[in-house]
Amino acid sequence: MSEPAPGDTHPASAAAAGMLVLTNDAAGRTQADAIATVLAELRGGGDDVELATCYRDADLPALLDQRGDRLLIVVGGDGSLHTTLKHLWRRGESRDCVVGLIPLGTGNDFARGTGIPLDPRDAARAVLHGTPRALDLITDDVGDVVVNAVHVGVGADAAAAARPLKRRLRQAAFPLGALLAGVRARGWRLRVTLDGVVLASGARPVLMAGLANAPSIAGGTATLGPDAAPTDGAFDVTVSFATAPLARLGYALRLLRGRHPERPDVLYRTGRTLTIEGEPFHTNADGELAGPVTRRTWTLHPRAWRCLLPTAP
Repeated sequence: MSEPAPGDTHPASAAAAGMLVLTNDAAGRTQADAIATVLAELRGGGDDVELATCYRDADLPALLDQRGDRLLIVVGGDGSLHTTLKHLWRRGESRDCVVGLIPLGTGNDFARGTGIPLDPRDAARAVLHGTPRALDLITDDVGDVVVNAVHVGVGADAAAAARPLKRRLRQAAFPLGALLAGVRARGWRLRVTLDGVVLASGARPVLMAGLANAPSIAGGTATLGPDAAPTDGAFDVTVSFATAPLARLGYALRLLRGRHPERPDVLYRTGRTLTIEGEPFHTNADGELAGPVTRRTWTLHPRAWRCLLPTAP
């Protein structure tokens, strides 16, 4: 991560009038215990802490109306952070609202990529003593956002296959979903354009295409953007043409460790505007599945939101 910018170096609680902690109603007993631990830790810091439960996406605007100038603490995974940032962006509040994350999701890839502790108590302490950092945000042409990564093709199909398995298998659902999707994948005829340069014309099937704002996807089991960082003013783009059976396997093995850019049938580039179009495809943005669509454009906005990140020792 780059050095903090001027104005982003004060401790989290120094200028805040308290905290609004957002959770969702999907929490089971284990998560309920973790939330209780988090609240005790945050309240032990002397701040006024209010807990608010979001039962559905439509509840968020009213909850955000109650925020005032308090810190906004999201308790959940990449999907919860994604939904919160989508609303803040649409309200024009993403640059002014400092957001903290307690990662209680299945994947927690954004937390993994930015050094936010995965242990709830440690994450709460990082909120209390962390530093607000200005981070890049990606938006698409239908008003949605990307915080961590978005991809199409076999990766999105893998996420769809893993979804019904996540509650029981947790992180183990991701590689199983990837296996199921990889067996069936034959490629998509897609045109991929990055900053006006055509990376794929549609003549050659694409196995997977996507962008990364931070390194990992699939609960840390794969590294889509080995060089990606949400502070560098660009996203990292992968386009894989590895559609033959052995090539699919080789790509999957390299993707696990972020070594796929070494393959001759993979393009790895950086940029700020990506368009994918062609035959119908699904998208997986921060674990949120959508589609099928035939065209989507993503644009990077530098330093578009502020997140509490652990202060370097």
